[in-house]
Amino acid sequence: MFLSAELLKEVASFWFQAPLVMSSRLRDFSTATASAAETNRMVTEKLSAAAESFVALNTAILKEGIDAVASLSTGSCSSVMDASDRLAVAALKPYGKRIRANARRLAK
Repeated sequence: MFLSAELLKEVASFWFQAPLVMSSRLRDFSTATASAAETNRMVTEKLSAAAESFVALNTAILKEGIDAVASLSTGSCSSVMDASDRLAVAALKPYGKRIRANARRLAK
């Protein structure tokens, strides 16, 4: 089974950019150059990403359920295939968006 390009993009953000963001922030904390604003931003981002991911995943589950019922009623199951990839993308997209933004911002 192959992953969709969109899912690979989100997973790649976690594999490659998240460690860079974490090391950049740890470097700032170890040298005491991290500001209280950056610390607050870090915590706030994670909470808002979790809430956004929760809403996006539940919306995607509802949409996939409606599409599955419509597919079953018409006798096709093309929309049911790859539903797991679409749900994973919906859940990971808020985190990936923030990881990519932080990687750009902290690389400066």
